[in-house]
Amino acid sequence: MKNGVAGAAAAMFLVGTLAGVSGLIQDYPVYGGQAVRYLVAALIWLVVIRVLGLRFVRLTARETLLLAGLTLLGLVLFNMCVIESARDSGPALVGTVLGTVPLALALLGGRPAPRLLVGALVVVGGATLATGLGSGSLTGLLWALGAFVGEVSFSMLAIPLLPKLGAVRLSAYSTVLAVPMLAAIGLVKEGPGMLRAPTAGQGLGLVYLATVVTVVAFFLWYSALPKLGPGRAGLFAGLIPVGAIVTGLVLGIAVPSSYDLLGAGLVIAGILIGQSRAGRRARPGAERVSVPAHTPQ
Repeated sequence: MKNGVAGAAAAMFLVGTLAGVSGLIQDYPVYGGQAVRYLVAALIWLVVIRVLGLRFVRLTARETLLLAGLTLLGLVLFNMCVIESARDSGPALVGTVLGTVPLALALLGGRPAPRLLVGALVVVGGATLATGLGSGSLTGLLWALGAFVGEVSFSMLAIPLLPKLGAVRLSAYSTVLAVPMLAAIGLVKEGPGMLRAPTAGQGLGLVYLATVVTVVAFFLWYSALPKLGPGRAGLFAGLIPVGAIVTGLVLGIAVPSSYDLLGAGLVIAGILIGQSRAGRRARPGAERVSVPAHTPQ
């Protein structure tokens, strides 16, 4: 994972498995489940930090606001909007809107090379095709747009913090901060019943979401982001529906259609276009984030 490509690809693929695995906990209180997921992930991160011997890093007022914004928008708001959009209009609408994230990150990352833009457009087309253009209401669309803002914020607000915190601390700090936020939403939306003892299947699902989708995927993404920059890294967001398709097939939930497979192929083609040598030569290192060599990752 020297250049971050493998890490970014793995991170977004793992995030895509969330949709299929979430089926294991569909009867568990939704927001209570999210609070438990992030609580377990936070405990894991605290152990990791202790084992690695990383010291606490004091943030400035601006950095604290950035971290709070990242957590509120990129973690809490994102999860809330995905849940509510899917409830209102089904998963297709929010999946299609999130399919445009690669293009947004390419544009927000500076002046992208032509090949990067072409690759982002191909990825958007593939993600849209793989997800499916379903029908939805205005309310569902607004929730989906909120999820879009959250997904973009998850990367863009992290960039100023990574040089000081590194991937481990940033993942840990944001995860810990998300727990009380999600717990508060759970109390409002679901009341005291937001927490209960999970069944064996629900417990396995919550552990997977906490360890693989939250801890591992967060670390891989924040490790890759400074190396690739938001434009190139954003291309891999197109792998989210691919991860969902593969997970559905493995768990026996759904068999991919020809449109799913064609969309997945377009996503991969777009990533290859955007990551091509010609695209990198256009603006060598223009999007990379400077991270000090001593920063623990």
